[in-house]
Amino acid sequence: MKRQLIAGLSLSILAVGPALAADLRPAPVYTKAPIMAPVFSWTGCYVGGNAGGLWATKNWNVDATGAAQSSTDLSGGLAGGQIGCNYQVSTWVFGIQGDYDWANASGSSTDAVFAPAIDQNAVKALASVTGRAGYAWDRFLGYVKGGGAWVNDNYSVSSPAGANTASETRTGWTLGVGGEYAFTDWLTGFVEYDYYSFGTRSNTFTGVFAPVAIDVKETENVVKGGINFKFGGWR
Repeated sequence: MKRQLIAGLSLSILAVGPALAADLRPAPVYTKAPIMAPVFSWTGCYVGGNAGGLWATKNWNVDATGAAQSSTDLSGGLAGGQIGCNYQVSTWVFGIQGDYDWANASGSSTDAVFAPAIDQNAVKALASVTGRAGYAWDRFLGYVKGGGAWVNDNYSVSSPAGANTASETRTGWTLGVGGEYAFTDWLTGFVEYDYYSFGTRSNTFTGVFAPVAIDVKETENVVKGGINFKFGGWR
């Protein structure tokens, strides 16, 4: 009888033991998923400064006869500022930008028609209003740009006897490509190349000699870098 009682108690303990052990296990602890850092957004407006180099080619021809006078390569520096706004859709970025740069590029060549006169050229300022379109890899943006452009030029035909001069602000167009990187949510840096075409324009040179009309054809290449201070549009 005693053996039967002990055997019955043992079976009861074996049956109840796993259930008691399960009740004694600590309850699972649930934690919140980690908060993901927000993805950088290019949406917003910005203002900044830039500096770089300018290389231009100017071809002169006598307006009345078409005779070639000179072809001059100019080079120099430029510095200025830009302002614009971007809007990001998924990984695509669209924007508009205005630039203005003071320039100090000059060059001269011997005049083939009025020898021994020297044809002198100087680019004093360069401006543009462009649309931009680009693709963003988070904080890096590759983009292309294009739009209208303006340039301010000074000219002279000089000789030991004196000089005739002219100046103008002409319109044209520009295309460019560049890359921009966001160092912080509000500070970005960029490098870009821009091509400018200003076509052929006639200028009347006046001064010591009789007025003469000269056709000037102009193209420019610019490489520059700069920084932008971004405001608004953070996610």
